[in-house]
Amino acid sequence: MRLKNNQNLGLWLSTFLGTLFLTTSTWALPSVTPASTDNLKVYLEQIIGEQGHRNYKNIAELQRVSAWIKEQMRLFGIPCQYQNYSVNGLGYRNVVCTLTAGHADKVIVGAHYDVFGEQQGADDNASGVAGVIETARILAQQKSQLANNVEFVFYTLQEPPFFKTEQMGSYVHARSVLAQKDQIQGVYILEMIGYYDENLVQQYPVGLKWVYPRHGNFIAAVSNLQSYDLGTNYCESMQIFNRLECQRVAAPSFVSAMEFSDHVNYWKFGIPAMMITDTASFRNKHYHTQGDSLKTLNIGKMANVVDGLAYSLMVQSD
Repeated sequence: MRLKNNQNLGLWLSTFLGTLFLTTSTWALPSVTPASTDNLKVYLEQIIGEQGHRNYKNIAELQRVSAWIKEQMRLFGIPCQYQNYSVNGLGYRNVVCTLTAGHADKVIVGAHYDVFGEQQGADDNASGVAGVIETARILAQQKSQLANNVEFVFYTLQEPPFFKTEQMGSYVHARSVLAQKDQIQGVYILEMIGYYDENLVQQYPVGLKWVYPRHGNFIAAVSNLQSYDLGTNYCESMQIFNRLECQRVAAPSFVSAMEFSDHVNYWKFGIPAMMITDTASFRNKHYHTQGDSLKTLNIGKMANVVDGLAYSLMVQSD
């Protein structure tokens, strides 16, 4: 993940105060397969591994992780393919997995599996990858309840020096599905979902600290205006479970501070997309350091994030 503060973000988002507080949902608590903290811990350990760091220089480790993801998804009955491409004469690959539920339309759920530098990257972004995998497990078991087909995508080369370039795995994927644009109902990107702090540690771009909580014990749903409904639906699902606070953030897509993960590449092609995040360096002091380790994550709250996402992708009734 690559994050830049932008003072304009506060000015734009302050105009959307009316969208920050959702009405209490009247839906009944869903009876769905819950996310497993044991599973999430195993996924995290496998993604992080012990053989080196999964950065762009360590292609062998990137291939190990992508192969493990493909096999894990196969065990859920979800077939996957590699989306191969070359950068500077070297080969990299996304993992694209399809859960078919008999619908014409689909949603995309994704996370990047590479890291910045020589670090575990537990929060950034093993947590997001583990969340996508556990979401896939749940939805595969309850396929008959899905509102759309689901494409799970695991991206490479999100981090610098490829951030905001056409070499990003998410750019490669977004471009490849452009012909299906009308069938894509939304894209959900999981970008750092594991770090929480009940203390008053949360920071914000200028202008937002008077609007959002000072504690760091919430998940954020970030969207542009085109993707407004995606964030609203996700936070409503989180409210139903009533376990972890969800904060909505919506702003025009040209505000640069909104563009710090893979969702931005779908925005470039006019595809609605949102990011689910713990807000990265605005909360997590271990961001892009060797301190970003497994021991800093709250796996129970990660499970809450997954439960909300899985439910938001199912057929719901009032």
